[in-house]
Parts: sequence; C-alpha cells; structure tokens
Amino acid sequence: MKPSAFLGLRTAIYVAPDLERAKAWYAELLGVAPYFDEPFYVGFNVGGFELGLIPTDEHNAAGAGGATPYWGVERLAEAWPHLLAHGAQAVSAPQDVGGDIQVAVARDPFGNHIGLIENPHFPNTA
Repeated sequence: MKPSAFLGLRTAIYVAPDLERAKAWYAELLGVAPYFDEPFYVGFNVGGFELGLIPTDEHNAAGAGGATPYWGVERLAEAWPHLLAHGAQAVSAPQDVGGDIQVAVARDPFGNHIGLIENPHFPNTA
C-alpha cells in the first residue's frame, strides 16, 4: 500500500554559484519567467512541476551529487538539441531504454545534471 503522505515528484532543486546567471539561463531554456524570485530561492513552474534554484552556501554545493531529476518531454529528438544549444553539456546521449522510452542526461553550466525522458506510458501534462 502506498503511504498517503507521498504524492509524487513535485520539485527538483539545483544549486547555483551565480543565482542571477542561473535564473537567466533557465528562463531562456524553459521559456518561462520564475514565479518566485528571491535572493534565497528562485522557483519556476514547468508543466505543473517546480524547478527551484538556490545559491551555493556552506551546506549546498553545485554539481552532480548522485541524483538526476528527469524532466518529461514530448519529443526528446527536439528537446535534446534545444538543451545543448543553450550551453548544457552532454553526459549521456539520447538512448532507447526499452518500452519506447528515451532518456538522456546533460550537465547545466553550473554542474547540475538535467535528465530528459520521453515516456509514452505517462500522459503529457504540459
């Protein structure tokens, strides 16, 4: 039985050593302005999910820390070059992982991993 407190993924938070630069980069990449914009946190609503940006501090460092959030996309073949054209670097090129599911991972200019997933088994909410 699923615990009632768990509702599903809602937010991915990335640490950025330059919060203003990260805010501008993600706004351009995603094509949306942040809905919450403070010196301690910048939040974007992307298809009903949140991307949060926080500044680097003594407790939070930018970079891949063992977890990769995957952002759902309708067409990986279009989203992948868009991500790379905005300065992200390929970590794992697009690949079919079975069941018509395509995934890829890139690194943003701040060292964080961005996973993309095209999964026809989940409805598009955007």
